[in-house]
Amino acid sequence: MRENDVIVLGGGIAGISAAAEIAAEARVTVIEAEPSIGYHATGRSAALFIRNYGNATLRALNAASAPFLDAPEGVSDRSLLSPRGELLVANESEMDALEAYADGASGLERLSPAEAVEVVPILKRECIVAALLERDAQDIDVDRMLQGYARLLRLRGGRIVTGLRVGALRHEAGLWRIETDEGQITAPVLINAAGAWADMVARAAGAAPLGITPMRRSAAILPMPEDVALDDWPMFASAAEGWYAKPEAGKLMVSPADEDPVDPHDAWPDDMVLAEGLHRYEQAVTVPVSRVEGSWAGLRSFAPDRSPVVGFDPARTGLFWLAGQGGYGVQTAPALSRLAADLCLDRASALPQHVVSALSPGRFATAVSG
Repeated sequence: MRENDVIVLGGGIAGISAAAEIAAEARVTVIEAEPSIGYHATGRSAALFIRNYGNATLRALNAASAPFLDAPEGVSDRSLLSPRGELLVANESEMDALEAYADGASGLERLSPAEAVEVVPILKRECIVAALLERDAQDIDVDRMLQGYARLLRLRGGRIVTGLRVGALRHEAGLWRIETDEGQITAPVLINAAGAWADMVARAAGAAPLGITPMRRSAAILPMPEDVALDDWPMFASAAEGWYAKPEAGKLMVSPADEDPVDPHDAWPDDMVLAEGLHRYEQAVTVPVSRVEGSWAGLRSFAPDRSPVVGFDPARTGLFWLAGQGGYGVQTAPALSRLAADLCLDRASALPQHVVSALSPGRFATAVSG
């Protein structure tokens, strides 16, 4: 097999986008165990760009990613974004959560209960104390984004191998040696972009796991009455993240916003968790849940501080972490992929140093030693 400068384990949006950026200056191969790229978390994303979503580090990444998502040069000939909006509603017990979201946020409008119902007519006015509307929240065309990055990667000479399981990982004589069914693949740099399996890959590589925890997130498709025109509604959600809903081709995608820690696997919904979440949603709207037309689940993987992990392992030469993106992986991929390329190619990053430090895997060693 050909020589590589960088091998990426994981063909989700994180691995594919980073590989595409790195391939401009290095020889890159992406290895994906599943038969297609984007099989797990990427292909099951709610696909929304929300500028104010996440902690301060993530909001900085959102802002850094926004220009590329709007003008994705090399990935698509048009914006990856389209108008949607997000409406957060709060009852009395959720006011603290609503104010916490508003703290440090930009571009939010405060709505009265009556105004919130004007935006999403099926909401129960009596259940709303206050609401926030973020008009700038936008849908992301995830498949076009993923395939565009994959096309760019190949155009730059990179390679994607799917359906290939990885065995032993060894670091010898300055090279990572990766055993696969097709033989051994080597490179000086190994990028761990394995999503829910990131800590497992770390252990196989002889590195300390960082506590990357996969958490299940479920969703269901609900039909709506024929006289309900919902395509122009924003995504709407409870401020305390008890549920959220988003129009999908004349129907409604509803999630219980579950975050149940699970082992890495090909996720499926827990019927009880889904039913409880749909009940919480049903209490907030005037249209009862009559039936579920389909359901699915995905895994969102979080580091202990809920910020992504991007950078070289402090104790394992040539092992690079690109993991822990949680529910922010798609919308932060442009910024994280550029950062990964900058660090792997020893270039200065355009991101502020405090953001780079907040993403470094070394922060966990610092926390322990401190």
